[in-house]
Amino acid sequence: MKRVSLILLLAAVVAAAQRPREHQHSELSSSTSAMSARSLDMGPHMKLTAVRQPSAEDQQRAAEITERARKAIEPYRDYRRALADGYHIFLPNVRQLMYHFTSYANAAEAAFGFHAERPTSLLYEKDGDGYRLIGVMYTAHRDASEEELNARIPLSVTQWHAHVNICMPPRERRTEMFRRNARFGLRGSIATESECREAGGRWVPQMFGWMVHAYPFESEPEKVWSLERQASGHRH
Repeated sequence: MKRVSLILLLAAVVAAAQRPREHQHSELSSSTSAMSARSLDMGPHMKLTAVRQPSAEDQQRAAEITERARKAIEPYRDYRRALADGYHIFLPNVRQLMYHFTSYANAAEAAFGFHAERPTSLLYEKDGDGYRLIGVMYTAHRDASEEELNARIPLSVTQWHAHVNICMPPRERRTEMFRRNARFGLRGSIATESECREAGGRWVPQMFGWMVHAYPFESEPEKVWSLERQASGHRH
């Protein structure tokens, strides 16, 4: 039963991440694009790290991470290679805008340190009967400080996110998370512990650890680290 509950919970995460928000900011070029992305309304269930002042050193470090990631995942343009190397497709039979191919070994390693060449997940889009590689997801443990996250990937370049203030429904009502106007889950209207308690739900202050996505095949840094692309379900 616990495994079924976890699958349903993760399915809710996918559904929430890929359901377009009512108000989307269009991508602009250069610094305007970056400023627009930083001002996105992420809602009550998403927490972002604070934006830091940009520096040449941070930009150089981010460029190096991008290059290392790009080289490391190049062989995985063939998604079958990823499967052979131990990556697992999350919810392969559920239609998604973006699929996570996750390495649990890399995820465990990421809890203790950052390795650009070993992302927790490879990100793919469906391409006919196969998949097209578009990016990576890095993770960190939920108690990581902003200093720790900045040491991994500069916070002046992108923002890590965490799923917070989640009201999980009672077991017999868990399918309610998937409704369009859901009260429970990551897109639910319930956003406070008192409301959750009154609704008979289970309050989760933070679900999972910190996450950040990167799209290393993009040519422009603001697109490599686009927060908007993450928030809008990775739509082009």
